[in-house]
Amino acid sequence: MNNSHKPLLGVLLILGACLLLATHDGLSKYLTQFYPVLLIVWARYLAQTVLMAGLFAPRMGRRVFHTLRPWLQLARGLSLVGISILFISGLSYIPLAEATAVIFLTPLLVTIASAMLGEPVSRSQWLAVGCGLLGVLIIVRPGGALFTPAILLPFGAAVCFTLYQLLTRRLSGTDHPVTSNFLSSLVGTLVMSALVMLDWRTPTLQDAAMMAALGAMAMSGHLLLTHAFRFASAAMLAPFTYAQIIFAGVVGVILFGHAPDLDATLGMAVIIASGLGMAWVQGRQPRP
Repeated sequence: MNNSHKPLLGVLLILGACLLLATHDGLSKYLTQFYPVLLIVWARYLAQTVLMAGLFAPRMGRRVFHTLRPWLQLARGLSLVGISILFISGLSYIPLAEATAVIFLTPLLVTIASAMLGEPVSRSQWLAVGCGLLGVLIIVRPGGALFTPAILLPFGAAVCFTLYQLLTRRLSGTDHPVTSNFLSSLVGTLVMSALVMLDWRTPTLQDAAMMAALGAMAMSGHLLLTHAFRFASAAMLAPFTYAQIIFAGVVGVILFGHAPDLDATLGMAVIIASGLGMAWVQGRQPRP
């Protein structure tokens, strides 16, 4: 059977990736209670780089470093560092599910950025963008507990994630996806190695193992995402990526005893609906 005719497998891989990434974020939030964000992010990138080198360098050799666009790869790696630092910093102040919902504004922000770059955007897509922003306002709601400057941290992560996705789109036509992911991880390791000494705290052996697990979760989650698109179309799989918001809510309840209130749940539902609407509109557009 052709790989593209296994949509159920693709959906299962996407759901597995969402669960891993939500667990990664929950563990990161737990560790921020005891360690500096810079240390947590550095350990995650270091572990991910070592694991990727062990998995892919023996098979690909020097090709794992080969890129036709080194400056774009550097910018992609720096944007990923920005995502990690801003989002994990935000988790110190904001519940996991709500912060995850804010970063899922990224598909809508990509639409805004695409319009600024001259790409055509339909009225339906602009409507989805407006609904997504409305969802964030419902979650934050002026006068509510989340209406603080800290909400700008996951929003800033979403902006960095937008840049990351735009750069990934540009690089997909020239560089191997393993190369892009490895180089981004390597850039993150080098940058964080320079920053981590600003706020170093030696972790216990158990906590160091949990930090290393972050790298394994991040790498495995992204590999599952990559492989999922071998078995089903992007249009079919896009709606299932929003399961990460649901999984984040479950992880938040289990690890921190926090369940989103009615307003936050409504806001997350609006963001999910706007994202699904965007995916549906894009799925109906003719491909070049």
